[in-house]
Amino acid sequence: MRPKVHTGGETTPLLPLLTSLNGKPFGKANAGVDMTFDFPTLIAHAAKTRPLGAGAIIGSGTVSNKDQGGGPGKPVSDGGLGYSCLAELRTVETILHGEAKTPFLRFGDTVRIEMKDKQGHSIFGAIEQEVKAYRGEV
Repeated sequence: MRPKVHTGGETTPLLPLLTSLNGKPFGKANAGVDMTFDFPTLIAHAAKTRPLGAGAIIGSGTVSNKDQGGGPGKPVSDGGLGYSCLAELRTVETILHGEAKTPFLRFGDTVRIEMKDKQGHSIFGAIEQEVKAYRGEV
């Protein structure tokens, strides 16, 4: 059983989660591939410990894909599917190169995540956030 996204009466196979950092592609990993626990397993486990109803949201954690050899994925700039988690990329860099090369987010950085259907329409709407310094109460 492949994971599905339910959108207004139709069920769609999962598509790549598009992640950009400062307008540049950071990840396009497919959430339906390489998951240790697929969505049916996550839903079944959650349903054992709490009631789930229509509209319940189940999160899977970071979304990434292995490379063709089964190792950690590669950045988009190196021809891979990239990452959806900065900490994961930094960990892979540390394993491969002895240190992380990608910096943590800085004030002014913008992260955007979105999933689009095959016609290029946003399924959930984009989530875009700029890192800003906290200046007191909101």
